[in-house]
Amino acid sequence: MLRTHASKLAATTAMGAMLMAVAACGGSSTSDTETAAPAASDASSAAAPTGAKVGLAYDIGGRGDQSFNDAAAVGLDKAKTELKLADTKELSANPGETGAQKEQRLRLLAQGGYNPVIAVGFAYSEATKKVAAEFPDTKFAIVDDGAEGPNISNLVFAENEGSFLVGAAAALKTKKDHIGFVGGVQVPLIKKFEVGFTKGAQSVKPDIKIDVKYLTQPPDFAGFNDPAKGKTAAQGMYDAGADIVYQAAGGSGGGVFEAAKAAKAFAIGVDSDQALTADAGVRDVILTSMLKKVDVAVFDFLKSFADGTVKAGPTTYDLKAGGVDFSTTGGQVDDIKNKIDEYKTKIINGEIKVPAE
Repeated sequence: MLRTHASKLAATTAMGAMLMAVAACGGSSTSDTETAAPAASDASSAAAPTGAKVGLAYDIGGRGDQSFNDAAAVGLDKAKTELKLADTKELSANPGETGAQKEQRLRLLAQGGYNPVIAVGFAYSEATKKVAAEFPDTKFAIVDDGAEGPNISNLVFAENEGSFLVGAAAALKTKKDHIGFVGGVQVPLIKKFEVGFTKGAQSVKPDIKIDVKYLTQPPDFAGFNDPAKGKTAAQGMYDAGADIVYQAAGGSGGGVFEAAKAAKAFAIGVDSDQALTADAGVRDVILTSMLKKVDVAVFDFLKSFADGTVKAGPTTYDLKAGGVDFSTTGGQVDDIKNKIDEYKTKIINGEIKVPAE
């Protein structure tokens, strides 16, 4: 719906005032898009906060998605303790929201005096560029996107390299030579996961069968937060003969794990070590996870801000930098770990080049 310039200004000013009032009194509002931060430690047992006021805008699913957003939350939580942050504000995206709503979320954080502001996910690309230009004295970071600006830091990853490793693991462990990939939304970023996974599996078994399914197409990003769709997609693959399915689907991944459990098969997690973060009842079906260390990137950015060394432009977290990897929790890949490590070494030294598309 179109609004007049005056009504936009009035709404933004009012909401900004509300946000600053909440921050000033140390409380927490209860809007649909806000994630309550953990309670601060008692003043008698912790040093007084001296660091920055950090605003963080999550992608769909927010804190508690057991995957991508939770990885960012781990980095923020570490910074709260180690960098003694003065204050934090965490807001979350909603399914089906507009770009204007993303802009408003970032703008409210900047207006509230939060500096730096971190946007978690490529969906904030245009919003970050626009709002960062409005607040040139505020430092912004965006995860998974190359949005450019003199005050924007880009935290990007070689997802294709980490996915190659779990693809090799799947090919080494499958008993049916049939595996699958479930992507949340068919966008270039998630395509990197699929391509890396496929190349890794084919490096072990060139003729392996790989099913591929994306839950939604842009601009519908609900595929990142629809466990029911994830379960249905994975179940179809298991019914067709696959015995391992890799998911890069955010909160929808929980449904893939449920399908694996029902099929007495395996699944592969993503972003976080999901054999530790997923619901306890499905952890035993998680063969491995592709670790995308968003927590490291978020903490590194906040530390550089604290040190006064933050820089605009991209920082790439690849295998060589330790930004992606595979997990061994649960011991399911202990028997093939040495083989996967060999592939890892070959990628790091340039002997294997993993395509991204």
